[in-house]
Parts: sequence; C-alpha cells; structure tokens
Amino acid sequence: MNDIANTAEIAKVSKGDKSDLPLVSVSMPVFNSERYITEAIESVLAQTYTNFELIIVDDGSSDRTRKIIDQFTDKRIIKVYSDQNRGLITTRNLIAGMAKGKYLALLDADDRAFPERLALQVDFLENNFADLCGADHFTLNQVTGERKSSKQRHSNADIQALLSVCSPVCNPAIMGKLEIFKQFPYKASYMHAEDYCLWTEIALAGYRFANIKKKLITYRLHSTQTSVNHLQAARNVFSNAQASYLKTLGIPETCLPRPLPFYERLKYGVTFIKLINERIPHISIGANMELYARFQFRGNGLWTPLTRLERICVAFYGSVIGRS
Repeated sequence: MNDIANTAEIAKVSKGDKSDLPLVSVSMPVFNSERYITEAIESVLAQTYTNFELIIVDDGSSDRTRKIIDQFTDKRIIKVYSDQNRGLITTRNLIAGMAKGKYLALLDADDRAFPERLALQVDFLENNFADLCGADHFTLNQVTGERKSSKQRHSNADIQALLSVCSPVCNPAIMGKLEIFKQFPYKASYMHAEDYCLWTEIALAGYRFANIKKKLITYRLHSTQTSVNHLQAARNVFSNAQASYLKTLGIPETCLPRPLPFYERLKYGVTFIKLINERIPHISIGANMELYARFQFRGNGLWTPLTRLERICVAFYGSVIGRS
C-alpha cells in the first residue's frame, strides 16, 4: 500500500476463512527506526511459534526505515506505509483494526523479542490464566550499554494494585485478547501516557492481568523515545489517570500515594493500604511494601532499619486484610 489503509479496506482484510487466520497478530508501529528495525523484525521471524502475522505500519518515516522493511519478503509480514506522520496512538489503533488473530502481541520497532516469547504467551493465554500477559524483561540503556533485569510482580492482584502508583507491565512485552484492544482503543487525550491509561481502563473493566516469570524481550532505552522527550506531559496525564483509577476503586483523593512525613503517612498511608487491600484481595506482602514506599521519604536512598520495619508491618497488615 502507498498510504494507510482506510476503514473499508481494514474491514475487508478482517473477513475471510477463519481456518486460514493466524492465532497471533504482532503489532509493530514504526517511525524513523532505521537503527533498530532490522533486529526487531528478525526477532519476530525467529519465533519458535509460527502461526502469526506481523503487521508493520511505517508512520511517515523520513530515514531509511521503509527501505529496510522492504528487504523482508516473509509472507507473514503485512506492510503498510503512510506518507504522513499520524502519531503512535493512531498507528496502534490502526494495527488493532487490521489484525486478524485471536491475540495481539505488542512489540516496538526498537525492541527485541526472545525466540520463545510468542509460544509461552500463547500457551499462558490459551490455558485461560489471564486476558493479557506481560513478562519479565531486560532493559538496555542504549547510551551506557548497561542491561538490567526487570523486577516484576506477576499476579493479577499485584498488577492491579500497583496500577495505583505505576505501570507494572512492560508495554512491548504484552500479549492480550484482540477483542480487548478493539473494545478499548488508545485515546488521543491520554497522549504520552496512553499505555498506563489503557491498562487502568482494562483493569477497571474486570479483565485479568499477569506477568510471565521469564524474560521474553529486551526493552531498549534511548534519547529519542517519546517517554523521554515528553516527560512532564506524561506525568500530568499519568496523575489525572491515577486519580481517576483510585476514585473508581472508591479510594478518596486524600489517600493518593505520595511522600508524607511519619505521622501523616500513618494516617493516610495506612488507610490507603487498608482500602486497596479491601478493594483488591490477595495483594502480596511484597506489592504492599512497594505501595507503602510511595508514602515514605527515601532520604539518601538507603532504607534505614526502622523504615524497612515500618514498611513490612504495614504491608503485612494490608495482606491480612486482603485475605480476611
């Protein structure tokens, strides 16, 4: 295609003999990714699971990205080119509209999937353990070359609880039921924090999350990422979505997780832990510790014995409430 497929074309592509449809659609939005796109595409084509389609939408790149994409001739690749830059949100929603699989797997054009990624996530979802699943992963700092292992929580309760303070799933490691992405498209009003806002919407709708306890991708950090270039805007959108998430859970704004001095956090922090464990049962002690840490001052960054003891006691208290 010379330009973005229109709605009619998408609908036409989405129909057909279901016996010939792939089980997984891999979503890869692309913009000026000449440096990394080859590795990203090759990592998908090298998957041990083969019943997939890879939908690559080039969103008006001005570098060599399109020429690199054209070098790949695998029939499972669907290539769509736009002569305009319409933005990441529009591109992601377009791909979800085009997808023919039962599941949609996300992967950015600067990341790399490990060979067993699709196979393990398909098995996990087909066994009905969750509606969407992420995974442990490596984070690669492209400037320093430093590679770190992620520290994920894995249960649905922990993930939904931690959504009150952060995004506890790695977006390019996510695979989920396509119907969910069609029901909950990314919203332009949530630009720069659209991933977090989407996960809160899906969680509140009653869908189940999980993170697989195995590293399945390498997530690359570099200076050209949207999250780096629009940090303050992302924080503003995040704060609004965070407040809305807690309000829907029935947690008052006065309990919003934030650093507080000792006596105030005993009032608001402990109340927050109590309420969120009542709303979301079976949160682990570890996740409760992460939640309560948002009310504590870090000082020089090292936990003092008393601070750690306080955190453990409050986390245990919250976990007992969640199991009662």
